[in-house]
Amino acid sequence: MNLYKNDLPSDVKFSESVAVDTEAMGLVIKRDRLCLVQMCSSDGEVHMVQMEKDQGHDAVNLQKLLTDQSIQKIFHFARFDVSLLNYSLGIRVSNIYCTKIASRLARSYTDKHGLKNICRELLGVEISKNEQSSDWGKDELSPEQLNYAQGDVLHLHALRNKLNEILIREGRFELAKKCFDALDLISDLDLYGISPEEFFQH
Repeated sequence: MNLYKNDLPSDVKFSESVAVDTEAMGLVIKRDRLCLVQMCSSDGEVHMVQMEKDQGHDAVNLQKLLTDQSIQKIFHFARFDVSLLNYSLGIRVSNIYCTKIASRLARSYTDKHGLKNICRELLGVEISKNEQSSDWGKDELSPEQLNYAQGDVLHLHALRNKLNEILIREGRFELAKKCFDALDLISDLDLYGISPEEFFQH
């Protein structure tokens, strides 16, 4: 696990995909600042960027990675992370995969689509959510926080692969891709404070 301040070093490269997650001071994007961006390569190497207050638009290497169309970004509940990253870094995250959306389409036999539930069922892995609600804005993050943050990206590649198997088997893979593509629009609506659901109600 590698921890950096303010930006990703230029020599850190990802190939075809990267698992991404964020930690913030809360869940209100225009109020609660981005504090940490964690990334995991397909071979399990984790990199984290700790963001200073009011810093973001000059994280050049992180911006390049997240906007690189040739690299797939794997999130769990991408709707929040993408909106937060777009707003905080002044970018448009591209080529998005969301394991929560994929789970809802693939695992329609259950209503349990949290990361902990999916990891347990599909991978036989138990992850802890104990540090989810903690102070991510402090200067020095605790070992417990860093371990928690690492756990949120460590298994996303494996989850994507397992979920894709089910989506393809059930004929829902193309539908999932359309949902992922729609996240760009949904992010914009969220930042405007407009619920996307409003447009599809009677």
